[in-house]
Amino acid sequence: MTFYKTFPRTTDKSAYPVWEEIALDDEEEKEQEELAKKEYSLLMKECIDDADKIMDEKNLKPFQTDQVNIAIALFEKRASHEVYYKERKAKEKFDKKFAGN
Repeated sequence: MTFYKTFPRTTDKSAYPVWEEIALDDEEEKEQEELAKKEYSLLMKECIDDADKIMDEKNLKPFQTDQVNIAIALFEKRASHEVYYKERKAKEKFDKKFAGN
């Protein structure tokens, strides 16, 4: 499924922006998904370590399910969605396409 994002582009002819639709090709979309996946894996590992530290600092009993729940809560707060990476790539394409306009 192709990812699309629209961006406003200002022109000299109108006070209102022209909305330009940018699409990622399959390769660009897959690349951004892989980038997000790698980053999320590292982030989850950091969250598990941080959850362990929090449990130690607060003298919580070391139940693995509690540690995982804390890690998931941290992860949800820290993690972006794959859409962020796709939107960023689409913005790069938009900026290249309309540079100097």
